[in-house]
Amino acid sequence: MSKLAFVFPGQGSQAVGMGKDLAQQYPEVMEYFNKADDKLGYSLSNLIFEGPKEELTITYNTQPALLTTSIAMLSFFEKSGVKPDYVAGHSLGEYTALVAAGVLSFEEGVYAVRKRGEFMEHAVPNGEGAMSAVLGLDRDKLAAVTKEVTESGASVSLANLNCPGQIVISGSKQGVELAGIKAKEAGAKRVLPLEVSGPFHSPLMEPASGQLREVLDNLEMKNAEVPVVVNVSAEPVSSAEEIKDKLIEQLYSPVLWEDSVQKMIALGVDTFIEIGPGKVLSGLIKKIDKSVKIHSVFDEESANAVIEALKEELR
Repeated sequence: MSKLAFVFPGQGSQAVGMGKDLAQQYPEVMEYFNKADDKLGYSLSNLIFEGPKEELTITYNTQPALLTTSIAMLSFFEKSGVKPDYVAGHSLGEYTALVAAGVLSFEEGVYAVRKRGEFMEHAVPNGEGAMSAVLGLDRDKLAAVTKEVTESGASVSLANLNCPGQIVISGSKQGVELAGIKAKEAGAKRVLPLEVSGPFHSPLMEPASGQLREVLDNLEMKNAEVPVVVNVSAEPVSSAEEIKDKLIEQLYSPVLWEDSVQKMIALGVDTFIEIGPGKVLSGLIKKIDKSVKIHSVFDEESANAVIEALKEELR
């Protein structure tokens, strides 16, 4: 029996104007942007639709912007009646998955990621942390590199295990630079510094975890209606309490994206639908397993095309 997963993108997929056409044509889609504005007390929708890009790219704006746009697109796509067997999201996208699975209300999800963005932005002084993508080195070799550098006194660790041959490292500026040099010596093809404002998914983010727990403790979290394959363990979770613990851990632990996709495939998923701006996750899933079907929903045209394709597949 074939199974279906909805997956939701994280930071890096944002673009000025995302969701605008859909929102202008469908009042029920626009409603999500309005609800986000009301909840946050500023015009997030205007920032999403008109920019400026520099403002949209600030972590505490990007996070609620992506969640809002992805859920608005999901609301349009859901009219097709297509239901997932599992949901998952990349880093921030995990919160979108939780809204999709009924764990958090939309408004509480938007509020939580705005606060999460603020805590992440302020956990490490600007310029002291860094992240780089390492291409063409396997995880065991790269883990050995980061361990060696960290033991020499410059903190660095694996942050995003995205797909074979693409791993992001995160930590102190010095640690990430040193690990980049050593990774190349160990056989990495390329090391690309990322434009981020902090060392996300590294132990340096631990100071933000207490603040995030406080926020999450004050939200109403329900058990998931659809199992959520979480970043921290790459396992399906449905209990609200366990999900909350995993969200705290996720701040300072690696995002096991490759493992999460492999897990869903092992559970019988053969069709993935990425819902939200961009096609970043679709590209990663293709590199993880070429045999699965992958669809992207990012505007009206793509949503309708996916609905048609699924009808064909189910015939």
